[in-house]
Amino acid sequence: MTSKTPLLDAVKSPADLRELPESQLTQLAEELRAETINAVAVTGGHLGAGLGVVELTVALHHVFNTPDDRLIWDVGHQAYPHKILTERRGRIRTLRQGGGLSGFTKRAESEYDCFGAAHSSTSISAGLGMAVARDLAGKKNSVVAVIGDGAISAGMAYEAMNNAGAMDSRLIVILNDNEMSIAPPVGAMSAYLSRLISGRTYRSLRETAKQVAKKLPKFVEKGAQRAEEYARGFLSGGTLFEELGFFYVGPIDGHNFDHLLPVLRNVRDSEQGPILVHVVTQKGKGYAPAEASADKYHGVVKFDVATGKQAKAQANAPSYTKVFGESLVKHAEKDDTIVAITAAMPGGTGVDIFGKAFPERTFDVGIAEQHGVTFAAGLASEGMKPFAAIYSTFLQRGYDQVVHDVAIQRLPVRFAIDRAGLVGADGPTHAGAFDLAYLCCLPDFVVMAAADEAELRHMVATAVAIDDRPSAFRFPRGDGIGVELPEIGTPLEIGRGRIVKEGSSVALLSLGTRLAECLKAADILKSYGLTTTVADARFAKPVDTNLILQLAREHEVLITVEEGSVGGFSAQVMQALSDNGALDKGLRVRCMMLPDLFQDHDSPAAMYAQAGLDARGIVMKVFEALGRDADKRAVQLA
Repeated sequence: MTSKTPLLDAVKSPADLRELPESQLTQLAEELRAETINAVAVTGGHLGAGLGVVELTVALHHVFNTPDDRLIWDVGHQAYPHKILTERRGRIRTLRQGGGLSGFTKRAESEYDCFGAAHSSTSISAGLGMAVARDLAGKKNSVVAVIGDGAISAGMAYEAMNNAGAMDSRLIVILNDNEMSIAPPVGAMSAYLSRLISGRTYRSLRETAKQVAKKLPKFVEKGAQRAEEYARGFLSGGTLFEELGFFYVGPIDGHNFDHLLPVLRNVRDSEQGPILVHVVTQKGKGYAPAEASADKYHGVVKFDVATGKQAKAQANAPSYTKVFGESLVKHAEKDDTIVAITAAMPGGTGVDIFGKAFPERTFDVGIAEQHGVTFAAGLASEGMKPFAAIYSTFLQRGYDQVVHDVAIQRLPVRFAIDRAGLVGADGPTHAGAFDLAYLCCLPDFVVMAAADEAELRHMVATAVAIDDRPSAFRFPRGDGIGVELPEIGTPLEIGRGRIVKEGSSVALLSLGTRLAECLKAADILKSYGLTTTVADARFAKPVDTNLILQLAREHEVLITVEEGSVGGFSAQVMQALSDNGALDKGLRVRCMMLPDLFQDHDSPAAMYAQAGLDARGIVMKVFEALGRDADKRAVQLA
C-alpha cells in the first residue's frame, strides 16, 4: 500500500488550491486539519472553531476567486485554516506571539483578510457595505460572510440582515451552525433539496411562477407566494431568514464536499439578492480530545498533540476572575436579590462559578451586550442587585445603554469589568484600554480598580452596598499576586484611597494592578536617594481629592499610573489639582497611561514594558520629571 503524496506543501495560495481536482480536496482537508492542530499545540489559541470549518474553508477558497472575491470570517478566531491556505503557513507557528500573526483576521496582515473581525456579529454589515461599494463601482465579484451561530444571536446581525433584505445587492451569508441545533437532521435528502433550491432551474421556475402570479388577482398572487414560502420553510426550516428578505438554502453538511461544492457554486453564480446558506458543522471536528471536551477546545494553551493534555502553568494565586466569582457567591448566600448577568462569557467572567451556586439567578443573554445592560437596568429598577460581568472591550458595545438606561436613570447596576488593561495574545481588539475614560465622564458613576485580589474582594462588597447609583470595578486577566484573602470583603469608603508606602521626595499614585510595579520602582528610587510615597487610589471616580492634595503638598514630584487610555484616571486627578490651585505651586506632575495607539499582541509583561508601565518605566519617568539625565541613562543601561 503506497502512501498518498502530500498536497498541502504544494498549495502556496488559494490559486493553487483551485487547480486541484475535487477528488483531492478531502485529503487536503485532512492535512490542513493536522497542520492546524500541530500549530496551535505550539502557540495555544482558539482551536475548536477552526477545526469545525476546515472543509468549509477549503470549499470556499476552491469555489470563490479570493482575494478578489471577499471572504469575511465572523468571528475571526475560526480563521486559522484560512491563514494557512492564504500564504501564511510559514508563519503559522508565530500565531499570537510577539511580532507574529494575529489570532484574528487583520487587514494589515494579508490581502485575504478583507475585514478585521475580533468582536462578533459584524460580518453581515461589513459584507453589505462591500457589496454596495462593488455595485456602485460596477464590479461583479462575490462577497461572502461566514458567521457563527453564536455571532448571529446578536442584534447587529439582524439589523444588517433586515437592511440587506430590503436591497438587491448580491451578498452571500454562510451560517456556520455548530452548536445551536436549529437545523433538522442533515443528510442526503437535505443536501439534495439544497442543491435543487439553490440551482438555476429552481430559481428560473420560481421567477416564472412569480411573473405568472402577478397576472392573477391579488389574493391569488399572495396566496401563491405564501404557499411557496411555506413549502420551502417546511422543507428547510429557513422561514425566519426568508422573512428578513434572504433566499435561504440549507441545511447542508459542512464536512461533505459533495454537498458543499455544488451549493456554493450555485450561490456564486446566482443573480439573486442576499442569500443565506445554512451549513452544519461540528466544533473540534477530527481531533478526538477536542470532540470529547465540553468546550470542544474552544481556547487552549500549548498542548501535547498525541494526548491533548494542555500545559497548565502552576498558579501561585487564584485568578482575579475566580476571586470575583467566589466573592459574589459569598454575598449572594446572604442576599437573595443579587443576580449575575453575562453576555456569552460565563467562564471568562467567573459567572459560571455563580451559576453553579445560583442557577436561577444567573442569566446568559448571549452575544448581546446592549440588551444585557438594559436587562440589568430593568432588574435594578425593580429592586434587584444585578452584577453585569462583561469584558471591558465588550462593554464598549453597550455604551449607549450604559449612558441612557443606567446612568441617566441613576440605576444601581454593578459592572464587573474583566480583562481591564492589556490582555496579551488577543491583542488590541481585546485590550481593556478605554473603560476608565468612558465611565469616568458619566455623572454619579462610582468607578473602582483593584490593585490585587484582596482589594477586588473588598470592591465586590462595596458594589453590593452601593444601592443609589451605578458602579463599576475593573480587574485584569490572569492570576493575582498571592496576597492573603479575607473570607469576605468589607465595603470601602467611597472615594477614599490609601497610602501603602511613605516617603518624602516622590509620590506615585497608582490605580489598579500597577501598584506592584510602583512598589518595585520605589525600591529602585531609594537606591538613588529618593524616598517615595506609594498610594493606591482605589477609586477613579470619585477621586480622593484630599489624598491628591496631600501628595501634591508634601512631594516635589507626583506621578499618576494607570492601566488605561488617555482621558481616564489621570484626567480626574488633573482636574482636582487644577480646581484646587495645586498646579500653581511648582509641582512637577506626570501622567503615565497606555500609549495613544493600538498595541500589537505580545505577552502582557512585554506589552506593559513597551508601554513604559513597568518598574523601570516608572523610574525613568521620575528622573525625566526631575531632569536627572545621568540617572536616566544609568537606568537605561541597567
